[in-house]
Amino acid sequence: MRSLARSLVGAAAIALFAAASAHADDKFTYMTNWYAQAEHGGFYQAVAQGLYKKHGLDVTIKMGGPQVNITQMMAAGQADCIMGSSDIQMMQVREGGVPVVNVAAFMQKDPQVLIAHDDVKKFEDLKGKTLLIGAQANRGYWPWLKAKFGFTDEQARPYTFNIQPFVADKNAAQQGYLTSEPYAIQKAGVKSTVLMFSDHGYPSYAVTVSCMDKTVKERSKQVAAFVKASAEGWKSYLADPAPANALIKKDNPNMTDEQLAYSVAKLKELGMITGGDAAKLGIGVITDARAKASYGFLVSAKLLDPAKVDVAKTYTTEFVKDLKVLP
Repeated sequence: MRSLARSLVGAAAIALFAAASAHADDKFTYMTNWYAQAEHGGFYQAVAQGLYKKHGLDVTIKMGGPQVNITQMMAAGQADCIMGSSDIQMMQVREGGVPVVNVAAFMQKDPQVLIAHDDVKKFEDLKGKTLLIGAQANRGYWPWLKAKFGFTDEQARPYTFNIQPFVADKNAAQQGYLTSEPYAIQKAGVKSTVLMFSDHGYPSYAVTVSCMDKTVKERSKQVAAFVKASAEGWKSYLADPAPANALIKKDNPNMTDEQLAYSVAKLKELGMITGGDAAKLGIGVITDARAKASYGFLVSAKLLDPAKVDVAKTYTTEFVKDLKVLP
């Protein structure tokens, strides 16, 4: 009887432990900046491969979109952290009164590009041509392009997120994302030249993990776990994207296998995730030098008031400096 009692107590203890373990994962919500795509692959891979669970997190990835203000949603407590399109963007958000800090950057190069017809070989060839530029560019790369290459506001025309004006006008170039618009233009049968800003010194990171100051302070353990698992997810995604791609297509049924394959190939070919400092310091790394370069550009272009924003508060290397998830 004593032996049976001990067995029953032991079994009960194991059951209680198992039940506690089943509920032990901390809930964590990350909100992306657009519909699910390969540029978000590492996060979806970490879900698909159980990497977040391995690090004690129950992660929900919420999609952003054209009508979604992800910063407002985070400030309202509907997300723990969000995906900034760039560290530059998040610095400007901080100036706007939302205490946001960049804790990781999974694209070491900004994927923003200009796409020209194939008679253009370099940025300098675009002088005098029509440049189709979105309004948001005035708060980001457009002042940099003007200073760097001598472009003028007179050249700029509104970009409507439609490739047809570019296709129809041999004298035009348009903005785009490395992994998106060039693919659409290629599918349309138009030969083009893709010019990357990052190849010419544009300092911005992209695909950031950006969180409220309060979250970084009060949930530092969870933020650290999210960043580490996401870095592992990106490494895994570049090796075999299939698990994440299945989830991406589930969230975004308009996404095709062909588009995903094109995007992943570009991410790998140009070292968007694994190049630069990430090659030696690890995937997701932010360095003081790069963060200060982004801040310096914004200040010099009069896009940020240094009296309102202290560079040291715009980012932290706390969660990435010792990660060393190497490509």
